[in-house]
Amino acid sequence: MDVIIFCGGRGSRMSDETYDKPKPMIDIGDKPILWHIMKMYSNQGHKRFLLTLGYKGSVIQDWFEENSQEEEWDIEFIDTGINSEKGARLKRAEKYISSDNFHVTYGDGVSDININSLVEFHNSHTGEASMTVVRPPSRFGFVALDGDRVDEFEEKPQMQTGFINGGFFIFNKSVFNYLNDREDCDLEYGVLDVIAKEKKLYAFKHDGFWQCMDNIREKEYLDGIIKSQKIPWLENNV
Repeated sequence: MDVIIFCGGRGSRMSDETYDKPKPMIDIGDKPILWHIMKMYSNQGHKRFLLTLGYKGSVIQDWFEENSQEEEWDIEFIDTGINSEKGARLKRAEKYISSDNFHVTYGDGVSDININSLVEFHNSHTGEASMTVVRPPSRFGFVALDGDRVDEFEEKPQMQTGFINGGFFIFNKSVFNYLNDREDCDLEYGVLDVIAKEKKLYAFKHDGFWQCMDNIREKEYLDGIIKSQKIPWLENNV
């Protein structure tokens, strides 16, 4: 199955890190987070990638043309515009897709998700799309009180209730009936919202490791994981 990765955003919350490169090219360890995402998929047999380029897209193309020769990857670099929303980027990649169903993910998150279990889940229902949902790691410590006494304290707990969009999707090609290539065509607040209301969007629950990189603190957290040499998204997802 083809893997589409959104790579066109500016990543404005990453400060100086994205002055001369797009967010997916920010290093965690000694390689861009985009490389880690692609390695996560290819480790599980999915090696054809469609990268939707936008802001400083040439940086992505140049790096992979120089540094990915040892990987058995088939990469399409697709210019989808500087200011396009994700729905428009996806629509502009339509003609490059060779599989009836295809993966879609963002260029700034990693997980130990079992991709092939996600495929099996998608094949088990009749909806238009499957969306991985995760329990987000808390940004703050958790304190449970018994009156004025602290009953329980955890520094960085995993939230026990509620799910968020984990960013690992499978779509049927019929999803393109909901999309257009105008710059303002959104994915989350447009297409996914419509499909959900039509009862055609299914949730694949993932309770393992998941982490996005929305800010410098999260980049430093991912750097620390790599330094520990126990990298869940590369070692524990096959």
